Amino acid sequence: MIDYSQKIPNNVDLSHDKRLQRALEKWQPDYIDWWRSMGPTDFNEKEIYLRTAVSVERNGWAQFDYVQMPDYRWGIFLQPAEAGRTIGFGDHQGQEAWQEVPGEYRNWLRRLIVTQADTEPASVEQQRLLGHTAPSLYDLRNLFQVNVEEGRHLWAMVYLLHSYFGRDGREEASELLERRSGNADHPRILGTFNEPCEDWLSFFCFAMFTDRDGKFQLLSLAESGFDPLARTCRFMLTEEAHHLFVGQTGVGRVIKRTAELLAEGKDPREEGAIPFEVIQKYIHFWCSSSNDLYGAEVSSNGANFFRSGIKGRAYEDRYEDHQALNDSYEITQVEGGRLTTEEVPLRNAMNEVLRDEFVKDNLKGVEYWNRIVEKAGLEYRFRLPHRRFNRSIGVYANHHFDLDGNIIDASAFEAKKHEWLPTDEDREYVKSLMQKVTEQGKYAAWISPPPKGVNGQPIDFEYVRL
Repeated sequence: MIDYSQKIPNNVDLSHDKRLQRALEKWQPDYIDWWRSMGPTDFNEKEIYLRTAVSVERNGWAQFDYVQMPDYRWGIFLQPAEAGRTIGFGDHQGQEAWQEVPGEYRNWLRRLIVTQADTEPASVEQQRLLGHTAPSLYDLRNLFQVNVEEGRHLWAMVYLLHSYFGRDGREEASELLERRSGNADHPRILGTFNEPCEDWLSFFCFAMFTDRDGKFQLLSLAESGFDPLARTCRFMLTEEAHHLFVGQTGVGRVIKRTAELLAEGKDPREEGAIPFEVIQKYIHFWCSSSNDLYGAEVSSNGANFFRSGIKGRAYEDRYEDHQALNDSYEITQVEGGRLTTEEVPLRNAMNEVLRDEFVKDNLKGVEYWNRIVEKAGLEYRFRLPHRRFNRSIGVYANHHFDLDGNIIDASAFEAKKHEWLPTDEDREYVKSLMQKVTEQGKYAAWISPPPKGVNGQPIDFEYVRL
């Protein structure tokens, strides 16, 4: 069970390590200051119906109650240690999992942890103004649940930095509260986490695609031979599932509202809803931006992380060969303006292997959306853009591709860009619909109500006490 009698709730026996406890308690007020200045604006004194982790067991791990967000019990929760756990992949396969950071991999591990940690406050900063235009109390509550759990995930990573990386780790933890999403001088580490997220369609797409990248990064880190990192990420995945639910069903509810209007022969724009074509452009943008988060298709870093046993593949136990020494992966390259294929050692393609899982998982969400459209009796179908489309990182950066991944020249891309990606006019139209709805049981005209509420509550429940 989690010890809530401590200033910092935890299940790592923090009170028996006074030096670490003091360091984290010194960081804690800085975190609260960051939350108050960069977290959700103007809602810190409101009572929100939130879930809080009370256990790390699979069943009954959370309880729901009203809480003011600055009073949320952010803490440090690791899944219980597995007796006799061994490293499951790479050159150290079969060796006992590490309880301390191996000196030779210290810098790589710190880099992975800091990069993961930086995404957590970044997303809170991106979404800090959305509460003012929430389409319902249900959605407002879900936004804040995602936000406080991203904060909790930051705590999870900061614990590892403080506990295992000494002064360097403490300095990195402080820096996590100094960077700012979208700040030209001191931005967040990864590009997607500096993108504006100024409307709720963007938020739902972010939760669908960018949080799904988070899922697969956590799955790969949950395989780590560094056992504290693996145990931390496994519990983070339990919380992350709700974020993906918010994204997939949120986009689905936007689609459903538009589908209902089209089935009635009405123009979505005239009814204050979002046309399918605009929704599809947002899907193209956030999916392609999130594809960049996996890094280069051919990566020596990816090979080193796998070789060393610090970052595996998602669902590593599904593979027969955990060494990945004898297999190759076919990468599509660009040479002389044409697409060619090249066989690269599998270890060097680990980023692409993880991206494969991301794409497959996204397709399930698209199928879910298309069932909504089909049920309305409409022929339109949503799709994903090809992984080569609109890329800024990797072998496809600085080249242009259509939605099917065919290489095209810059002029052809510019001629079609307004059909494939949100235009300024699209964004202004979507933002014009973002009017706050705070009456219990009422929903904005551009989104359908959910089929059911949170934790067995009705959809007209007072999820936020305003």
